[in-house]
Amino acid sequence: MARIEDLLPVSYFHVVFTLPAQIADIAYQNKAAVYDLLFKASAQALLTIAADPKHLGAKIGMTSVLHTWGSAMMHHPHVHVIVPGGGMSPDGARWIACRKGFFLPVKVLSRLFRRLFLEGLKRLHRTGKLRFFGTLTNLASSDAFATHLAPLQKIDWVVYAKPPFGGPKAVLAYLSRYTHRVAVSNHRLVSADGDTVSFRWKDYRIKRGDRMKVMRLPTPEFIRRFLIHVLPSGFHRIRHTGFLANGIRRDRIKRIRRLLDAQPQADQTIDEDGQADEDRRDLSQECPECGGAMFIIETFTRGQPPKSRAPPWKDAT
Repeated sequence: MARIEDLLPVSYFHVVFTLPAQIADIAYQNKAAVYDLLFKASAQALLTIAADPKHLGAKIGMTSVLHTWGSAMMHHPHVHVIVPGGGMSPDGARWIACRKGFFLPVKVLSRLFRRLFLEGLKRLHRTGKLRFFGTLTNLASSDAFATHLAPLQKIDWVVYAKPPFGGPKAVLAYLSRYTHRVAVSNHRLVSADGDTVSFRWKDYRIKRGDRMKVMRLPTPEFIRRFLIHVLPSGFHRIRHTGFLANGIRRDRIKRIRRLLDAQPQADQTIDEDGQADEDRRDLSQECPECGGAMFIIETFTRGQPPKSRAPPWKDAT
């Protein structure tokens, strides 16, 4: 269960790091090594720039989630990073908040991410931890590999920051929806038969108007695209870094709350469908007969009998 006590009463930011297509091809043939490097390089870029006194000058924490697909289910590896808007001072004595609505400069992050990733990729190649097949076989050669990477050192890598989340509950809602998402969810499927599968996808090349389209693929091609995104056995697609690292998270959060002079909210947990207990208590539905509000007065698990007590409206009469 994800607990709301692990969230802080600060603004949260959403930063996305994307690999260029030339690297994505290498990643497809070396998923474990390159996806791991994607996690490490993006996290290190954020930690380094945030620690720089010219920017934030603080030790930050983050939760990173790997996605490997685009809307059309093609291979498109990128990592979504959820970051609290600030961090602990180097001596741990105070909380340093970022500027309102602004976390870190994405151009600076992009350049450092590019350098860290390419250095790591070269190291993987040098130590024999990359394998190449098919049209990429020639990249096993050191010279060919260096030639392949040379143009990537001069282009801008895609790093962008989305608008800040609307508070801790919005962060929880996002994480509950996206952490275990697969390449195509059921609600995007339109139809399927023995020959084709149709699904909705968003065409980002269209700048204005309706981007949603329906794609029809031969069933073998649909299955191929879906299987592209199966991760290596045991690979963790959600990682916590900085003061949110698993071994120190609870201690650091308690310390930060003291620095913020804030207490954790009432004990709440996120259900499997991503809904907090408190949110459930606030739910009401309209009565289909009279139109009045219907409120939940009791919940119980399957097989558990309700408590035998009079309905609350009888107590009022």
